[in-house]
Amino acid sequence: MKRTNFKIDKMDCPCEENLIRMKLQENDAIFKLEFNLADRTLCVVHEDDPRSIAKEIETLNLDSSLISTEDIEHLPPIENDTQQGKMLWIVLAINFVFFLLEITTGIISQSMGLVADSLDMLADALVYGMSLWAVGAAVARKKRVALFSGYFQTALAVIGLSEVIRRFMGLEIMPDFQSMIGISALALIANSTCLWLLHRTQSRDAHMRASIIFSANDVIINAGVIIAGLLVWWLDSNLPDLIIGIVVFLIVIRGAIRILKLAR
Repeated sequence: MKRTNFKIDKMDCPCEENLIRMKLQENDAIFKLEFNLADRTLCVVHEDDPRSIAKEIETLNLDSSLISTEDIEHLPPIENDTQQGKMLWIVLAINFVFFLLEITTGIISQSMGLVADSLDMLADALVYGMSLWAVGAAVARKKRVALFSGYFQTALAVIGLSEVIRRFMGLEIMPDFQSMIGISALALIANSTCLWLLHRTQSRDAHMRASIIFSANDVIINAGVIIAGLLVWWLDSNLPDLIIGIVVFLIVIRGAIRILKLAR
């Protein structure tokens, strides 16, 4: 048995991780995959020639390279997924509830920042749900789920960007800055709670570490919407709301494009 390490420069979110998992899942010579998104590395425990695995990963065009390979005597222990699965369901539920709260409040308060943030929450919920629902499923189902999630996210984000552009062209709608700040503050607390819950597992497993990265990004976005709300109030202008809306919509589209790769 061998342990081979790969460097994957373009692997920086769970979408790339899922992409690699789907690519390698039918290789019976692979026993374990250990992802490190922070360092952009992958450790593969296998019996096959490492060069054949390297070629499979290279087809994904993620700038991968083989770092090292060594012989090992025993398969490393695999973590118990029960607690992790429960934690991911909790995080998924929190993301979905706040998606509904933010998009409803965003529409009522005319805040594109809140609408965009709600779609980011939905994007996270889709990634978590896609991973949980497709566990152990056939490749065909995983590809269908990925295709639906990617196109759905893209459609919503494009509609949002169109509305932002329409407002930039002269339709000056002032958002309710109080709603922006209040709801985003609640979302900030919720995402901080998700981050704390995920950290409590003390897991080194890949999908848990990826979920931590997602939640940390959400905290940053929530803070951005709060700052935009304060600027709307201070400047008496809708521009800060539109700018943060564009930034978050583009983040959602970027994530959707990565998810669509899973359907190829």
